[in-house]
Amino acid sequence: MSLFERVAPTPQDFDDPVLVAQMDGWIDAGGGGATALAHLLSVIPTEPLVRFDNDTLVDYRARRPTMRIADGVNVGLNWPEIELRAGHDRTGRAVLVLHGPEPDFHWHTFTDAVLDLARELGVSILCGLGAFPAPVPHTRPVRLAATAGNRRLADLVGFVSGTIEVPTGIGGALESHFHAAGIDAVGLWARVPHYVAAMPYPAAAAALLETLVEVTGLEIDVRDLHAAAALTDARIDELIANSEEHAALVQQLETTVDTTEAAPIDPTTLPSGDELAAELERFLRGEL
Repeated sequence: MSLFERVAPTPQDFDDPVLVAQMDGWIDAGGGGATALAHLLSVIPTEPLVRFDNDTLVDYRARRPTMRIADGVNVGLNWPEIELRAGHDRTGRAVLVLHGPEPDFHWHTFTDAVLDLARELGVSILCGLGAFPAPVPHTRPVRLAATAGNRRLADLVGFVSGTIEVPTGIGGALESHFHAAGIDAVGLWARVPHYVAAMPYPAAAAALLETLVEVTGLEIDVRDLHAAAALTDARIDELIANSEEHAALVQQLETTVDTTEAAPIDPTTLPSGDELAAELERFLRGEL
């Protein structure tokens, strides 16, 4: 039994496509990756090309379908779906988008299937989108860190220095699989201020898509994201201005980042951002 089914033919003039992957279920501070994906799909028209066998890949007890109820009547279920969509940007550049819940099972089989499709469609590069909490201030531009298959891509995007071992999501497995097969692969990770990691942070999404443009040549308009980011930053500034403790936290982060050029720093040397994050959540919900 195939792990996926085709739901549409490959579009015409579909040459040298970029594959963008963002799957729910792993770290995504500030919703950076998810927001970037949603914006990408809103500005580049795409159609479903492949749907995966979700009964094989998804644990519905962990990712339950939602039920629509109208006046007590069950009018249908919305099932989580993993799909590959295809389209072109305004310049005609081909793009594929892999999205949906991160598989709960059969990661090796899934990455094999995605790689087979990528080979068939002539994918030139895989780019993953994500974001992680970092000891950085919201008053500085969002910087990215790469997890790349080669030094050229790591140098282009920027990276966290040193050698570390961390758990990974399906994006890391896809990157490794593509790199081993000789296809460029890079994970784009936005560094989100740790004190706003639990709430929407559109500046991260804007930075992710701008770097995606730099790496792939896709045309993506991110002006709406920058406008949303400016509004969010202004509201955060308003809250911080009313707290000496929070202002001191941000100032210390600014000093550290400015003197180290955003190099990795030890978050244990900084005041905890938990209290500020909780108050910011309440503030942005209009409760303060």
